[in-house]
Amino acid sequence: MIKSRPLFASFFLGGFECSSFRTREGERRDLLAETGHDRQAAADFRQLHSLGIRTVRSGIRWHRVEREPGVYDFSSELPMLRAARETNTQVIWDLFHYGWPDFVEVFSPAFVEHFAGLARAFALLLAREPRGPVMVSPVNEISFLAWGGGDEGFFNPFAVGRGDELKRQLVRAFIAATQAVWEVLPQARIVSPEPVIHIAPAPERPWDAPAAEAYRRSMFQAWDMIAGRLCPELGGHERFLDVLGLNFYSANEWIHVEKGEALRPLRPGDALYCPFREILREVYGRYRRPLFVAETGAENEARAPWLAYVAGEVQAAIKAGIPVEGICLYPVADYPAWDDGRRCRVGLLGYPDPQGQRPVYPPLTQKLARQQGLLEPVVAP
Repeated sequence: MIKSRPLFASFFLGGFECSSFRTREGERRDLLAETGHDRQAAADFRQLHSLGIRTVRSGIRWHRVEREPGVYDFSSELPMLRAARETNTQVIWDLFHYGWPDFVEVFSPAFVEHFAGLARAFALLLAREPRGPVMVSPVNEISFLAWGGGDEGFFNPFAVGRGDELKRQLVRAFIAATQAVWEVLPQARIVSPEPVIHIAPAPERPWDAPAAEAYRRSMFQAWDMIAGRLCPELGGHERFLDVLGLNFYSANEWIHVEKGEALRPLRPGDALYCPFREILREVYGRYRRPLFVAETGAENEARAPWLAYVAGEVQAAIKAGIPVEGICLYPVADYPAWDDGRRCRVGLLGYPDPQGQRPVYPPLTQKLARQQGLLEPVVAP
């Protein structure tokens, strides 16, 4: 059997938290700055190389680049681009990770226009900084932002009951940005990361099955819109659905609950839990696109066991013929929590010391090395 060349330089990837949202109180969070990655990207990339990770997810910060409408200043982002070039690190660049400039309103037509302008300007920058194939993620997790920021109102833009409207707007932005990138870099690969979930009906309420299934299948809406299978008036087309990123955490499976009920999570081994390999199989069967685990991870002592579970499921999927291209540890470095700023111990790497070196978390490092030995040869060219 002839294998196609893998998408990524390493099967395991490391993702740097790059959100730049505003809190309800109006504070601008900038996780690239808060974790120190924007100041020491080269050191971070070299440290990941030493651990066998040569591909990363990172991002640019729209609010820093376009402080005035139509004026683009990438000086804050150039150190990360040049660090990637100097260390020969492959980067998937997020263009929009929950943050936008204050002068643009996310529901307005101007939002799409300005975002396309940002994407074009960044593509022009990448064209001047050549170092191999370009990989861009226009919008990270359309579904999550539409739910959290458009339906539930706990995340910017803090809207309620406008989730469908926000999802459509973000799809328009994704398509416009993709077209803008391709005008400059026709060979660029476009990554669309979305959360994948499983929802089971409550055993005591079997009549909830249709509602649970409808909710579960909503995870496909953003991809279907991008591909033009749903809401074709948005301009979607199959060509815009290129590389699928599946974001999967331990909280992504639960029992369907009614309004006001406490969350009922499902865990591996529970009777109603769906093995991750089955989610991978369903997504690939639906879209037949290259895919990878774009985000996964756990906190504290759960880190190593969770990686073992996900990697084992991915290995089973690959053996069953599902072409999974990689697994991204996300975030790969500890970061301050979105809600209260506490230090979330989630990473392979910790916070940097004064010399810029990040401590490693030994149990996860050891588990990663074992899984690399099992999975890297599976996808070797």
